Amino acid sequence: MSGDIIEDLKRLVLKEPIVDYEVSPDMSICDFIERLGGAHGFMAGHVYVASRVLAEMIMDGDATRILSFTGNIVSTGLRGVLAQLVRSGWFNAVITTCGALDHDIARSTGGEYYKGDWSYDDSMLRSTGIHRLGNVLIPIEKYGLQVEKFTRNLLEDLAKISKKWSVSDLLLEAGRRISDKYSILNAAYERRVPIFVPGVYDGAIGSQIVFNHHALGLELDLIRDEKKIIELVVSSRRLGALIIGGGISKHHTIWWAQLREGLDYAIYLTTAVEYDGSLSGAHPREAISWGKIKPSAKSVVVYGDATITLPLVVAGALCVLGRK
Repeated sequence: MSGDIIEDLKRLVLKEPIVDYEVSPDMSICDFIERLGGAHGFMAGHVYVASRVLAEMIMDGDATRILSFTGNIVSTGLRGVLAQLVRSGWFNAVITTCGALDHDIARSTGGEYYKGDWSYDDSMLRSTGIHRLGNVLIPIEKYGLQVEKFTRNLLEDLAKISKKWSVSDLLLEAGRRISDKYSILNAAYERRVPIFVPGVYDGAIGSQIVFNHHALGLELDLIRDEKKIIELVVSSRRLGALIIGGGISKHHTIWWAQLREGLDYAIYLTTAVEYDGSLSGAHPREAISWGKIKPSAKSVVVYGDATITLPLVVAGALCVLGRK
């Protein structure tokens, strides 16, 4: 390789130097995100880029935007940030899991969750009537029974109106009955944002629908929601998604994106890695081969616990939007 070519390649890739920084109690969150961008290595730069891609997606008036997340994070204080994202009008639809609904309902109807520790003995917790989700503690009486009571009352009301409901319509009615500014369901109801839950039977709400089917005669129309998602996707000029975690909520989001040759914006916040070939760990570059993300899409993967990375990415996006 000639010297000229080598110099051209060096000029091509060596564009921005790493910038050292110090932290200060007087530093604003906007300054801090900017410092992460300058520091660059290793996930710091990804957090910065993700905040910029999210802001660009939100400012794109032609973009239809989907928020996708798993249920575990709804057991934490991050639930308030998720509700904020829905209530802000940033997203046109939510795709999540039944666990997310269960935690939101439990906490919205007075169920307090508590700080715990990863090392607690689970046999001890079981004997004292406490569920453990990582380092989050959930009193048994504040979870299953509370969710079941709310769902049973909801189903009894809805069965008087119609015997067949789509999941998204049922969840709008659930949100109508909740008064909690940190509730994702309530935020979705107020903004009329549909919540799609392809695995709705995988949790307490779904179980209650099964158990009460014979007595109430109420059924879920799962196809109706899939048609709503298809209409949302094919009618969009551009399509973007903020995808937190993996599993069915992630795949359902990118699967239907194939109908318009993939997402134009894709932000992954994850702890899953790609070496085992899992969907949860797959990068946007793999999704390109399936037509789930466009080759020209603006995409980024941020590795780390979403309870840390999501607030940083959202804060960075708010800083950009605040300057517009």
